[in-house]
Amino acid sequence: MRRADRLMQLVQILRDGSLHRAQDLAAAVGVSLRSIYRDMETLAASGVPISGERGIGYRVTAAITLPPLNLTLTEVEALHLGLSAVGAADDPDLAQAARQLLAKLDAVMPENPASAPAHGFAIYPFADAARGFQHLPRLRQAVRTRQKLALTLQGEDRTVRPLQLEYWGRLWTCVVWCEKRRDFDVIRVDQITALRVLPSLFVAEAGKSLNDYKARRKDGDSQSATAPSGRK
Repeated sequence: MRRADRLMQLVQILRDGSLHRAQDLAAAVGVSLRSIYRDMETLAASGVPISGERGIGYRVTAAITLPPLNLTLTEVEALHLGLSAVGAADDPDLAQAARQLLAKLDAVMPENPASAPAHGFAIYPFADAARGFQHLPRLRQAVRTRQKLALTLQGEDRTVRPLQLEYWGRLWTCVVWCEKRRDFDVIRVDQITALRVLPSLFVAEAGKSLNDYKARRKDGDSQSATAPSGRK
């Protein structure tokens, strides 16, 4: 498994808000404890709100979503694309200037950290993340207009209902209802190899809406918190 894929898998595990021991995370993704410690430092440096330390455990302390901001979604995408490109440049002065600009942007974002996305450089190489940028405008529009999409994802053709875009410090994901799998899924935008907007619209149906997805996650988190774990 590439490190980029492992980091995304760790984020998906941690996003339930529960405390996860480093030993359990290492077992879940098949790496050493030392690798997990390095991965946690990388995620934190990328802006993912990681809380915890060695010997205790780790959790994500805030939902990482893209709610309404002072900037429009298109402006956020433009800033993300431009600053990521400059931050990956060989010119150290330009790269440092991009980081300083990000710090200034963070300073004027909403004070509640749960209401603003992280703007990090460290999780994914720019070339990997950039593959998904071409799909963001159509994904964003489809979320707003409730337009079904035909996707090719890692060689698999799927028809989905896009429900919400999420931002993870350079990487974008999309919460969808997959009509092929008849279930919710969180897909990485950079892994989409083909995207076509379908003429059919979708309406909110019981069991298939964003609120249903959030309720399922909340129920799962509650069960995890109350179930005996046998941990010491």
